[in-house]
Amino acid sequence: MNRLIAAFSLIFFCSFVNAQARGLPDFSELAEKQGPAVVNISTTQVTRGQNQMMPFPFDENDPAFEFFKRFIPRPPSGATPREFENKSLGSGFIISSDGYILTNAHVVDSADEVTVRLTDKREFKAKTIGSDKRTDVALIKIEATGLPAVKLADTAQLKVGEWVVAIGSPFGFDNSVTAGIVSAKGRSLPQENYVPFIQTDVAINPGNSGGPLFNMRGEVVGINSQIYSRSGGYMGLSFAIPIDVAMEVQSQLRASGKVSRGRLGVVIQEVSKELADSLGLSRPIGAVVNAVEKGGPAEKAGLEAGDVILKFDGKTINNSADLPRMVGVVRPGSRAVLQVWRKGATRDIAVTVGEMVDEKQASARQSRGGKPPEQAANRLGLVVNELTAEQKRELKMNSGLLIEEIRGSGARADLRPGDIVIAVISKGATTEVKTVDQFNKLLAQFEKGSNVTLLIRRGDMQTFVTIKGLNGGG
Repeated sequence: MNRLIAAFSLIFFCSFVNAQARGLPDFSELAEKQGPAVVNISTTQVTRGQNQMMPFPFDENDPAFEFFKRFIPRPPSGATPREFENKSLGSGFIISSDGYILTNAHVVDSADEVTVRLTDKREFKAKTIGSDKRTDVALIKIEATGLPAVKLADTAQLKVGEWVVAIGSPFGFDNSVTAGIVSAKGRSLPQENYVPFIQTDVAINPGNSGGPLFNMRGEVVGINSQIYSRSGGYMGLSFAIPIDVAMEVQSQLRASGKVSRGRLGVVIQEVSKELADSLGLSRPIGAVVNAVEKGGPAEKAGLEAGDVILKFDGKTINNSADLPRMVGVVRPGSRAVLQVWRKGATRDIAVTVGEMVDEKQASARQSRGGKPPEQAANRLGLVVNELTAEQKRELKMNSGLLIEEIRGSGARADLRPGDIVIAVISKGATTEVKTVDQFNKLLAQFEKGSNVTLLIRRGDMQTFVTIKGLNGGG
């Protein structure tokens, strides 16, 4: 019996060891072969400013002046500005044997000097060929030949759950290797409209930025770019730029030093389930158009606010974030066909894609003028008034209702005093709002518990807001 138990124990142990061997890959060969193509990047930025000294807290007429002047040094009068050097570290990887290197734009941004150090300890001054802040990709060049270069992967073949490896210089520790799995693909991040990020749980820390993310075949699948953190350090959420996106950017940077992107000239919004119901869509899909830029490519093509763009050149738009990426890679001046949902039916609209220009942020404050007589709250819990002639002239609007106050159920919606109600959307139909009485009559047609979608103007932007569960009211 003891021999039988011992035999079963041995079999179990061997099975466990084999399972462990199969489940935990060995990264040593990958690190040895690919490590030499990964570089350390250090940058220096020179700024000019006054000598940084503690300000003297007393003037010469203060009784404490004579006592404290012995202990607190004062800056000399007429001090001349001096130069200060800010240094930072990052990573990169060689994509061609003649010295072209990919990294993050934020690694080399505003740098006066970029130094590349190879694993064999050689150092080179690098020239920045170009950088693109929208994708956070930069291309730099060192004068060297015969360098080890990485192999590039087809990111379309990358699968969620497969092992990936990062090599970089976290906190300046050259050629550090960390590993994990692909957590998700096609992630959208706030303010990042042109990159479908690869999410991993690979440990990424300051200094890893710009370094490569490898698959188990030793091919680069992405550039490590960002982490999500509440502490400032690694917390298990890392994001990489897919290598196909990065290579498209670098090819334009190498050719012209800049990146040209297509644009439609629309403001879009995600289609929620409630909005889909209001627009008569069978499911939430596509990107709903909030506003159309005057004189832009979309307006010239006939696109309207309230349209839902379902496809761009035959490619389905599952989420609103898909559209900027699809349009961005199209060469300006090209023709494209949009499949649009309008008033309960689909139609095709041909558009000539424009060119993206650097956006300048502008703030505009709207004046309400004299406040009209207050009205009672309607079924949505909104106190609204018609725009005055002065407001219409200032806002360049022919009609609309200004939200003065929000009460009751309206407080649950994403509405604010100062918003302007432009239209009511129901079953795919958009009805422009012109008077308080007309607005209330439109609301009276909805059954209790219905969802009501409004087209709202907020500042210079338009957005759709859905209010759930309309009350009984009258």
